[in-house]
Amino acid sequence: NNANAYLTSAEAAEAAPEEPKPPTPPPPPPKEPTSAPLDLFVEDKNDTSVSIIWSQPEIVGHSGLDGYTIEVCKDGTEDWKAVNEELQKSCRYVIKNQTTGDRLKIRVVAVNAGGRSPPVALPEAVLVKEVADRPKVRLPRFLRQRYVANVGAKINLTIPFTGKPKPVVTWTKNGQPLDTKRVNIRSSDRDSILFIRTAEREDSGVYEMCVKVEDFDDKASLILQIVELPGPPASVKIVDTWGFNVALEWTPPTDNGNTEITGYTIQKADKKTGDWFTVLEHYHRLNATISDLIMGNTYKFKVFSENKCGISEDATIAKEEAKILKTGIEYKPPEYKEHDFSEPPKFTTNLTDRATTVGYSTKLLCSVRGSPKPKVQWMKNQMIIGDDPKYRQICVQGICSLEIRRPGNFDGGVYSCKAKNDHGEATVSCKLEVKLPR
Repeated sequence: NNANAYLTSAEAAEAAPEEPKPPTPPPPPPKEPTSAPLDLFVEDKNDTSVSIIWSQPEIVGHSGLDGYTIEVCKDGTEDWKAVNEELQKSCRYVIKNQTTGDRLKIRVVAVNAGGRSPPVALPEAVLVKEVADRPKVRLPRFLRQRYVANVGAKINLTIPFTGKPKPVVTWTKNGQPLDTKRVNIRSSDRDSILFIRTAEREDSGVYEMCVKVEDFDDKASLILQIVELPGPPASVKIVDTWGFNVALEWTPPTDNGNTEITGYTIQKADKKTGDWFTVLEHYHRLNATISDLIMGNTYKFKVFSENKCGISEDATIAKEEAKILKTGIEYKPPEYKEHDFSEPPKFTTNLTDRATTVGYSTKLLCSVRGSPKPKVQWMKNQMIIGDDPKYRQICVQGICSLEIRRPGNFDGGVYSCKAKNDHGEATVSCKLEVKLPR
């Protein structure tokens, strides 16, 4: 039995259980590309480059993400070429050295050990061209008001503008194309110059400049007023002679020189000598009493017109002559003095419609006569202005002015001047338009 109890070592080894084998490692996951990159769009562009930006793929997988390849081809072809030699790590890339005017199709591919992802492409081809910067006319301040020049002057006005690429500049006058024989336009990429060698009155008008970039444009207009000396008064007459005095009346000139009449100069000449002497100048009214004449003399009178350019070259002479009678010959001072008094107010110069710009003070002018001296009252939209500090009211020798200081949006309207004395009253009105600055 003992012999049975003790097995040989060989048998024992044979009877022992087998040792476990190490576990078999699982097969490595297959190398798979990522899903397509997301949200590709153009960030910026200019004449030779296009900057693009995108987001990383939604599914990256076990193989990770090594980078991106950016590919382009001309629109109308399928000749795709990579523009980056090494994989691009970030989600932004500038495609450089392109030809201005080309249309490029652009796509981005994610790359890893599993290969290329599906591409993400821009929905449409990109035009290699500078991004438009909206155009803007920078009209100088002095041209925002009416620009006045004399006949014969040289006009040379520079109007700057901005915009990219170079804006297309066009001009019109009173809504019509410019007469290039009269007006020369020179435009650079920064400004446009309006040039008239010798200004004439017909060059007056509203000039509009337009700058355009692609679908954007901007416009500005300037008013050119070419002025010259006025013509003489349309008529002059002697309406009365009494004592040593002569009453004259005249009418405004038919040609004001394309600007308002600012006054008149009155001259007298004794018929014996024929020499002319000035008795009144810069005179605003359309009638005057000339006094201190010499008894026994016969006088002629003439009147010149005046505007901002100066005095008319010619004068208008009254057809009548005034003889100053010697004392005691048909001279009845009381009757004539009676004539000189008790006259209801009469406006000899009316108010004229005006336009001004917000913040620019303006002045309304008229003239009135009457005896006794009329009391003058200014109104806006039929409301009495009174002592409002915004207005400055002056009335000297029949010339009535209303200055409107730094007008605002609400200062436009109908302004009236009422003159009243014991014998009656009279009113004149005008419209004031207050424009916003450009």
